[in-house]
Amino acid sequence: MSEPSRFDRGHTDDLLSFLAASPTPYHAVANTAERLEKAGFRQVAETDAWDGTSGGKYVLRGGAIVAWFVPEGAAPHTPFRIVGAHTDSPNLRVKPRPDTGGHGWRQVAVEIYGGPLLNSWLDRDLGLAGRLTLRDGSTRLVNVDRPLLRVPQLAIHLDRSVSADGLKLDKQRHLQPIWGLGDDVRDGDLIAFLEEESGLAPGEVTGWDLMTHSVEAPAYLGRDQELVAAPRMDNLLSVHAGLAALASAAARENLPYIPVLAGFDHEENGSQSDTGADGPLLGGVLERSVFARGGSYEDRARAFAGTVCLSSDTGHAVHPNYAERHDPTHHPRVNGGPILKVNVNNRYATDGSGRAVFAAACEKAGVPFQTFVSNNSMPCGTTIGPITAARHGIKTVDIGVAILSMHSARELCGDRDPFLLANALLAFLEG
Repeated sequence: MSEPSRFDRGHTDDLLSFLAASPTPYHAVANTAERLEKAGFRQVAETDAWDGTSGGKYVLRGGAIVAWFVPEGAAPHTPFRIVGAHTDSPNLRVKPRPDTGGHGWRQVAVEIYGGPLLNSWLDRDLGLAGRLTLRDGSTRLVNVDRPLLRVPQLAIHLDRSVSADGLKLDKQRHLQPIWGLGDDVRDGDLIAFLEEESGLAPGEVTGWDLMTHSVEAPAYLGRDQELVAAPRMDNLLSVHAGLAALASAAARENLPYIPVLAGFDHEENGSQSDTGADGPLLGGVLERSVFARGGSYEDRARAFAGTVCLSSDTGHAVHPNYAERHDPTHHPRVNGGPILKVNVNNRYATDGSGRAVFAAACEKAGVPFQTFVSNNSMPCGTTIGPITAARHGIKTVDIGVAILSMHSARELCGDRDPFLLANALLAFLEG
């Protein structure tokens, strides 16, 4: 990466490509793995015995990935420097029996995943993507990245109250997308269509994890194109920045820490899964890395005691139309640098010593940073930060990039902030 003082638009260009190619967590980790391979990392299987060799390695599990780089001569008790992020975003996900419809319309039955801004999914051209599981147990990624589905909004002529009372959506009745015409709704039509799209034989798919996505391409926006409009920036922006930082750190010499990127699934619905931050994935990888290098439980304890994690997730920029919803003395601005998130009730894991770690990394990188704290009258969201700190007993600091329209089908950030975040993460991983 270039020096932060010389803004590199190429990093943001690459982020837009990464977002467009990653409509689901499964695609995001596949694209991350492909980039890691080009940087010299190699995949290790959880079912294999691990060796203690140096170099870059990564583990894939569903929609999650953990990658790390062991410097030459690293001791078993060498601490880790972790960038934690999540790969999932709120959206509409396909139900087990997807084929439905009525009144001459063919529809797809969906569930609401996470906490999306539901109105942002209305009257938008949607594609369908995800993971297909085949009879032999293997999986196949699928991405129909063209207008396929649409959730049509009710015309104002049929609901005059919407102007006075606001839009009210029933999650079961009002959000089932249409994808065609016909009265003969047949079980299996959608999966048969996806089998054909994927070049698979009829009946070969026995399981699926499918979700909708906006097919509108990520784009620069504004008079001077200083803004970025794109889907899934919460939180693939952080995954992309952490990936860039890890690849750059792995090219450096004499690293005092073992740099790690952890991209978890299921943050948007509580992180309680085998691929979520509240599961055993990260701890298992870190412990096996210690033991593979000949370490003992004592070495594991020493390594964890010296470990720090930056939990990187998008946060709230001050909204010009709703400034009163923000704390009056904390107004993060886009393109003002990454944000440090603080909440005394531990919705974020940051404390004073953690702030010092992040401030030192930003100072080393020449990157400005801002602080976010919630308005006392507003509930505060949370992240993988407190979960990571509590589950593994490691110091964790919550940070991110300030955006607008969080949890919309299309979010908004500044064009400089992703690059600034990546440079701060690199300085942190280098120690």
